Amino acid sequence: MITLSQVSKAYNGKRQVTALHPVDLRIERGEMVAIVGPSGSGKSTLLNLIGGLDRATSGDIAIDGETLGRLSDDQLTRVRRDKIGFIFQFFNLLPSLSCLENVALPLHLRGWARAKTAERARELLNLVKLDHRLDHLPEELSGGERQRVAIARALSVYPPVLLADEPTGNLDTATGKDILALIRDLHQRLNTTVLIVTHDMAVADSCPRMIRLRDGRIVEDVAQ
Repeated sequence: MITLSQVSKAYNGKRQVTALHPVDLRIERGEMVAIVGPSGSGKSTLLNLIGGLDRATSGDIAIDGETLGRLSDDQLTRVRRDKIGFIFQFFNLLPSLSCLENVALPLHLRGWARAKTAERARELLNLVKLDHRLDHLPEELSGGERQRVAIARALSVYPPVLLADEPTGNLDTATGKDILALIRDLHQRLNTTVLIVTHDMAVADSCPRMIRLRDGRIVEDVAQ
């Protein structure tokens, strides 16, 4: 499903900074993997490269048989749109749109018919137990509810890969546990490949596999 072969990332400024040293990694379809490490260890860089949000300096990344480095910007956008769902720590919901409209937005951008888009958005909000909040704006929701909307939006096209960057980091402990339980439930139901970047070891320990980074290198890769 996801393979990395000698993938690295360096940034050039007044001096070159290597955020990720060459790594090899394989993640099978349907796995749920935690990526952990201190700030600056390269974990978010790794997630952004896998998600096609940034391009590697060297090496090859393949998602479902497509090598990202060989794709044009338009082709890479298509892969992100069709194969990858993103969940962010700060939700990234549009404040002027309702829950239904936020979830429906990626489908509108794909050219789906309005009726089909609304039907799918309602289905997803029901899946994350927010069917009673369809017309609410983000500011009218709790943090946990906003994250549920963000998860529903990430799943809008039922992508084979779900990438979550600190999905519980902006939530209280109890709400964070609820969101993690939801992600685990959706992973099992949809057989989605899930990668979670987290500082929270309780989140990491709940995943069947944990990858630990330090100084831009994978220092541990264990099944739990």
